[in-house]
Amino acid sequence: MEDSNKKIERTRVAGIVPMEGGFAFMHRKDVIKRKDYQEYYTFPGGGLENGETPEQGVIREIKEEFGIDVKVVRKLYEIYSQKFNQRELFFLCEYLGGEFGTGTGAEFNNDPKYANCGKYIPEIVKKEDVQDILLLPTEVRDLFIKDIESF
Repeated sequence: MEDSNKKIERTRVAGIVPMEGGFAFMHRKDVIKRKDYQEYYTFPGGGLENGETPEQGVIREIKEEFGIDVKVVRKLYEIYSQKFNQRELFFLCEYLGGEFGTGTGAEFNNDPKYANCGKYIPEIVKKEDVQDILLLPTEVRDLFIKDIESF
C-alpha cells in the first residue's frame, strides 16, 4: 500500500530540445545498474540543485550534458515516478547556440558515481525516427509521440 504522506525525495527536470529536424536525446548504452534496460534513450536532465528553479535546473543540465545553451519555452509534462520516488518535470526548450555534443558533466569525466551507468552519447534523432527508439520514461514518450507534430 502506498503511503500518501511519503515525502518526495527528488525533483528531476528534463528538456525537450528540437534541433536539426529532430530532437536532442541522451543515448544510454551498456547500462550495468539497470537490469531492465541496458540500452535506451532519455530526455536530457537531472536533479535540481539547492536553490534552483526548475527552469534554471533544466538549462544547467542541458549545458552540462550537451554543451549547448537553451531557453525554456514552457513546461509540457509532469509525472511522478514511484520507482524513483521523484517528481519529473519536462520542459520544451529552444536551442540558442553552442556546439552539440561538447558537454562536460560528471557523467563524461570518469566520476566513480557513474561507474555502473554505462555510456552517455548525445544524439539528435530525426522526428520521423523517434517512434522507433526506446525512449524513457515510457509514459512521457507516449505523450511526446502524440504531441510531436506541434514542436
